[in-house]
Amino acid sequence: MCPPTHFEVTYSINPWMDPTKPVDLPLALAQWEDLRDRYRALGHTVELLDPVPGLPDMVYAANGATVVGGRVLGARFAHPERSAEAVAHLEWFRRNGYPDADVRVPEHVNEGEGDFAVTASWILAGQGFRSSPLSHGEAQEFFGRPVIGLELVDPRYYHLDTALCVLDDARDEIMYFPDAFSPGSRAVLKRLFPDALLVPAPDAAVLGLNAVSDGRHVLLPQAAVGLFEPLRALGFEPVGMDLGELLKGGGSVKCCTQELRAAQEQPAAQGGASPVGPDRTA
Repeated sequence: MCPPTHFEVTYSINPWMDPTKPVDLPLALAQWEDLRDRYRALGHTVELLDPVPGLPDMVYAANGATVVGGRVLGARFAHPERSAEAVAHLEWFRRNGYPDADVRVPEHVNEGEGDFAVTASWILAGQGFRSSPLSHGEAQEFFGRPVIGLELVDPRYYHLDTALCVLDDARDEIMYFPDAFSPGSRAVLKRLFPDALLVPAPDAAVLGLNAVSDGRHVLLPQAAVGLFEPLRALGFEPVGMDLGELLKGGGSVKCCTQELRAAQEQPAAQGGASPVGPDRTA
């Protein structure tokens, strides 16, 4: 995670960003700290990336890289306003003991976990607004996992993590908003995830899918009120978070969280949600 020390909205690179709406920076920082503290209270380790002046979107740490099995695929941002963030992320990994052989500078545009979602069987990969479809093959070769391309068609859902959330990465369990995807991609999702939770438009419209699940707790925007009971019915514990100031930049819980997936993941418990412990790192 990266604190929103320099967060502001002075340009617009997605439909959520309006430079005429001022940001309450102390409130943004308090909301971000609440999310950080909630992770820690749930037993997770939170590593911090130092914010860089002039890079207001660094708070959206999910976009800086994708980490699977201890290997790091860096980001290459579509917009020049964010391009320097990629360097800061890769420097953090190198300083923190990730071997050079396991850290890749990408050839093609990808925006990290904004457009890559990791399940037990696949890496789901968004395209259409930011990440290049060429990045999908690059990720597949680097991680050695099958990558499933998904076409996003609504500019409000410009990243995959605004339209789809992995609920349990040990069981290929997801939720998603069908209308954010092309007809062919909807058909693929239905085939791969026939039991997925389909999210209605009002909850998607408040970025309810920009959520993080540890297999038991689902941290999501508190405004997505229609998701709380369906998640409980599936055995999850929804945790509502208020990140209203950070929503002004087009992000919420997931955008602020990059998951550091280690080489060895705990297996899922039989007959219930995945175990949660301090080995899970955000």
